[in-house]
Amino acid sequence: MTHSRPAIRELLDAASLAPRRDLGQNFVADPNTVRRIADLARVDAGSHVVEIGAGLGSLTLALAESGAAVTAIEVDRGVVAVLRGVLADRPNVRVVEGDAMQLDWFDLLADHDDWVLVANLPYNVATPLICDLLDTVPAIDRMLVMVQREAAERFAARPRTPAYGAVSVKAAYWGNAKIVGHVPASVFVPRPNVESALVEITRRTPPATDPVALFALVRAGFGQRRKMLRRSLAGVVAPETYEAAAVSPTARPEELDVDDWCRLTDAHLSASGAE
Repeated sequence: MTHSRPAIRELLDAASLAPRRDLGQNFVADPNTVRRIADLARVDAGSHVVEIGAGLGSLTLALAESGAAVTAIEVDRGVVAVLRGVLADRPNVRVVEGDAMQLDWFDLLADHDDWVLVANLPYNVATPLICDLLDTVPAIDRMLVMVQREAAERFAARPRTPAYGAVSVKAAYWGNAKIVGHVPASVFVPRPNVESALVEITRRTPPATDPVALFALVRAGFGQRRKMLRRSLAGVVAPETYEAAAVSPTARPEELDVDDWCRLTDAHLSASGAE
């Protein structure tokens, strides 16, 4: 069982609640959509799922039906009370009240090291939250997140495409990202002014390159993405470093894939250490 549009309205009205703009609350009100997301998540009775922004439980119910052990996180105290009631008869679900940007993720996920993140993320926090989880929470082995379409395109973008940027390099360093579906605005209450997409990120063993140094260099490069590397990284990367990395100094940032960025970072660190 999942929530229909009338059910969403009834739950909100009964608790004297309304969607909060400051939290980016847009509740999914289409059973077919949440079942499709649950299917794409590929979880079953042996899975450990963490859901961020559980809201009124539409997606939570669909995930619970798979038999997976679900940890549902929700920041809105009023909504949490409703969520607990909705899930009262679901022993395989635990509800956690908290802000995903401030949670102690190591403590929360300490029992297992193979979590699947499934979430309908508010547009204003989606990108920084996903990037932070990729950087710091290796226990999350796979993500299936619903985000604004443009954000999904940035995570999954390949070199030499308009959406490719620093976020794309970060996703490629930690895993494999791909868009697996699109979600129309019409399935939400209230209806947002943007289209959504589902992006899946599956972790891989990352390259040996120091990620802190790598992402600092990537950010510097994409800070002036229209310029050649020799200009955007002037004063940061020595001219001879490009030859050592087999990277053209006349290339632009969006032309380099993650392996190119890793070689450039390694060569830069080597040159810096030799000085």
